[in-house]
Amino acid sequence: MISISVTALVFGVIFLAELPDKTALAGLVLGTRYRASYVFAGVAAAFLLHVVLAVAAGSVLTLLPQQIVHALTGVLFLGGAAVLLLKKGEDEEEVKKPADQTFWKVAGTGFMLILVAEFGDLTQIMTANLAARYDDPISVGLGAVLGLWAVAGLGIVGGKALMRRVPLRLITQIAALLMLALGVWSLYEAVAG
Repeated sequence: MISISVTALVFGVIFLAELPDKTALAGLVLGTRYRASYVFAGVAAAFLLHVVLAVAAGSVLTLLPQQIVHALTGVLFLGGAAVLLLKKGEDEEEVKKPADQTFWKVAGTGFMLILVAEFGDLTQIMTANLAARYDDPISVGLGAVLGLWAVAGLGIVGGKALMRRVPLRLITQIAALLMLALGVWSLYEAVAG
């Protein structure tokens, strides 16, 4: 059964962590050059593949004793918060324009860009952590993929307008604070047993 609270929590954490990421900017670039629906189809398929891999990895972690899982996820969340707080602004991804604008060429470009750029990315690691923490792969997977798709949609359709209204640094700080809180809570649970 799907847990709405786990899905909503995962959605929020992944959405905020992915929003300031370079792939949101890449989606914005692709969305200004090509038909938005074609771009979204490719990007969404790549994000779905990444979430499936991350949830599978996180589910394997649930086989470990619970205190070790809490300690491991706590440390990884704290590391993720540090990465968000310490990372410098990144340039937009350079995207080569396909020779024609067919669905398969545009979607393929979006798919490959996200597939390569997101492999081992912070949000993929966070998704694995959340899958291990909550031992609810369907709810975590659903929340993560919806969060990633929401960021992709925003990036493709209206990223420039959002970035003009909400400073990227603020979004990054909110995501880092959420991860910090999850890390501290996980470590507390590991120690409290």
